Amino acid sequence: MKKGSVILSKRESYEQKTEEILLPITEEYGCELVDVEYVKEGGTWYLRAYIDKPGGVNIDDCEAVSRRLSDILDEKDFIDDSYIMEISSPGLGRPLKKEKDFKRNLGEEVEIRTYRMIDKHKEFTGILKTYDKDSVTVTFEDGTERKFDKGDIALIRLAFDF
Repeated sequence: MKKGSVILSKRESYEQKTEEILLPITEEYGCELVDVEYVKEGGTWYLRAYIDKPGGVNIDDCEAVSRRLSDILDEKDFIDDSYIMEISSPGLGRPLKKEKDFKRNLGEEVEIRTYRMIDKHKEFTGILKTYDKDSVTVTFEDGTERKFDKGDIALIRLAFDF
């Protein structure tokens, strides 16, 4: 499958098709589609969709979306492998992946994990100041700022304290 001039992998194709099916379903239920992933864990494929809404989603929201999606996936039958489908909340440690995630969380505290050491550290916590398609800038507690290349970031998510 092509997206512009880019050829999508089987995984990306499944995620994209599932997202296209899910968007109107989540909108109908007043939810936001946060992310879709098709991953293999321990020899089993999982098709996971994360949904959210103001105040959070509950089990009934997940079940309603799951039933609708399951019926359509059975009808369209575009995934070759056997898989387990899961619909859930993105949880407290929600990763920031899409532009809307970064935009919504400007000014919020985020945790960043990098693939490689930067100044002898791989984990950073600061306030999300700016972002663009290539980088993320955070302000640390001491007032200093650091700009991270997105290619260096293994994970960026909202910070949470217990």
